[in-house]
Amino acid sequence: MKECWVPPDIRDQVMDYTRAWQKKTDLDAKLFIDWLGIGKSKYFDWKHRYGQVNEHNRWIPRDHWVEEWERDAIIRFHQEYPLEGYRRLAFMMLDRDIVAVSPSSVYRVLSKAGLLHKWNKNKSLKGTGFVGPTAAHEHWHLDISHLNICGTFYYLCSILDGYSRSILHWEIRESMRTMDVEVILQRAREKYSNERPSVTSS
Repeated sequence: MKECWVPPDIRDQVMDYTRAWQKKTDLDAKLFIDWLGIGKSKYFDWKHRYGQVNEHNRWIPRDHWVEEWERDAIIRFHQEYPLEGYRRLAFMMLDRDIVAVSPSSVYRVLSKAGLLHKWNKNKSLKGTGFVGPTAAHEHWHLDISHLNICGTFYYLCSILDGYSRSILHWEIRESMRTMDVEVILQRAREKYSNERPSVTSS
């Protein structure tokens, strides 16, 4: 069977979550491999290549490898969905067979076209004194990302504690609607029923 290509950032995210939950639960890594549907040899290959770029004969995204018609398609798709981030746009275009380019290529195309900062006119407040949480469960972060598992995209929703940066709850789903997020957040709250954190999404 032909091996599917997995972007390095997605590959490393799978490794990070597997290691984090293996450490928390003391379960064998083989269980997580089975749950994620990853072959044992592929898992150990990813483990060996953790933090490295893909160095094989498959496509590696570069600016000059994006053709003119692909640039035009990316810009048109961005104009159709102007509120979506470049990473999500890349997966949406892949799902709809519009163009097969990586999120980094989408970023470069949109940046060159001057479209990335269209909605960010305000001056950055970075470094002006944000005070982070001082104890656990003061602030939770809700993060939604994509997993590419053998060519099929799944949504990974995780809830992290802003103070300890530990993963409080996570779920992998085929779809991620508002109701799905509310259910996942409610399950996390049920685990920590005595806590009243503020919640932000990233």
